[in-house]
Amino acid sequence: MNQYQKVCEQLKKAPMTWLVTGVAGFIGSNLLETLLKLNQKVIGLDNFATGYQHNLDEVRSLVTGDQWANFKFHQGDIRNFEDCQLVCAEVDYVLHEAALGSVPRSVADPIITNSANITGFLNMLVAARDANVLSFTYAASSSTYGDHPGLPKVEDKIGNPLSPYAVTKYVNELYADVFARTYGFKSIGLRYFNVFGKRQDPDGAYAAVIPKWTSSMIKNEDVFINGDGETSRDFCFIENTVQANILAATTINENAKNQVYNVAVGGRTTLNDLFDAIRTALYENNIEYNKKPIYRDFRAGDVRHSQADITKIEKLLGYSPEYFINQGVNLAMSWYVNKLK
Repeated sequence: MNQYQKVCEQLKKAPMTWLVTGVAGFIGSNLLETLLKLNQKVIGLDNFATGYQHNLDEVRSLVTGDQWANFKFHQGDIRNFEDCQLVCAEVDYVLHEAALGSVPRSVADPIITNSANITGFLNMLVAARDANVLSFTYAASSSTYGDHPGLPKVEDKIGNPLSPYAVTKYVNELYADVFARTYGFKSIGLRYFNVFGKRQDPDGAYAAVIPKWTSSMIKNEDVFINGDGETSRDFCFIENTVQANILAATTINENAKNQVYNVAVGGRTTLNDLFDAIRTALYENNIEYNKKPIYRDFRAGDVRHSQADITKIEKLLGYSPEYFINQGVNLAMSWYVNKLK
C-alpha cells in the first residue's frame, strides 16, 4: 500500500471538511468527486467563468445520495474578499484551484488574468490565514519555468516568464512564501504540467490541446499543430493531480510545507506523438480519423520543451504517479467518445 492509498484509508475513517475553489472546473470537479467518494465534507466555490454546472451534475451522478449531501456549493468569486471569508470559515483543508488559465488568454487580456490569479489568490490566502485552516494547497504552474533551458525542470531553477499568465503564477509562489515568513502561514504550491482527463472542456478559444484535438477528431474536423509538432510536454493524467493535492493537503511533514512541487510523470511526449496516441485510442473506441494534421506558426508565449523532475514530490510527499500518457489517453478517450459522439 503506497502513501496515497494509506491517506485515503485514513480519510474514510475520519472525515474532514475541505474547500475546493473552482469546484465546477476540470480539476476542481475531479477533486470533488474523489473527496466525496472518500466520504469527506466539501464546500465548493465557483463563479462559472470557466467552470460548468454540468460538471457538478456529472459528479452527482457518480456518487451516492449520502455522499452528495456532504457537498455545499457557493456561487461566488475569489476576487470578492467576502466570498473568500465565507467559504473559508470552519474548513480544515483548502484546495485552491480557481484561476484563469491559458497563456493565450493572458496575452489577449492580461488585466483580467491578473485580477483573478493575483488579487483572487491574495484574497484566498488572507481568508484562509484568518480562518486558521489546517492547510492551504494551491495550483501553481509549470509556466513559471519560463525560458530556463534545463531539462528536466527542477523546482529551484526557473527562468524569465514568457507570458502574463506565467507572471501571475510566479507571483502566487512569492506571496505564499511571504505569508509563511511573515505570518507563519505555510502553504504548498503544485506546479501542474499539462493536466488532462475527463471533464476538460474541448470547446472555446483557449481549450487545452488534448480535449480540443479529441473533439476535432470525433467530429472529423481538421487538427492544427502549432509549430513543427516536435514541441514536447510532460502530460499528466488528472488522477495523478488529484493524488498530489490530497497528499499535499494532509501531509504532517513540516519540512514538506512552504514548498512548491512539480506535478507530472517525468516524461516527454511530442505533439506529433500525442496526435498519433489520440488517433489510436479513438480507433480502439470505433472512431476512425484519417486526416493529417495541419501545421501552423508557433504560438506566442509557448515554451519549446517541458519535462518535470518529480524527485522532490516523491521524496517529501510520497507521490507516485499511477497513470502515464497512454493509459491516461485511453481512459480519457472513452469519456470523450461517450460525451461527444
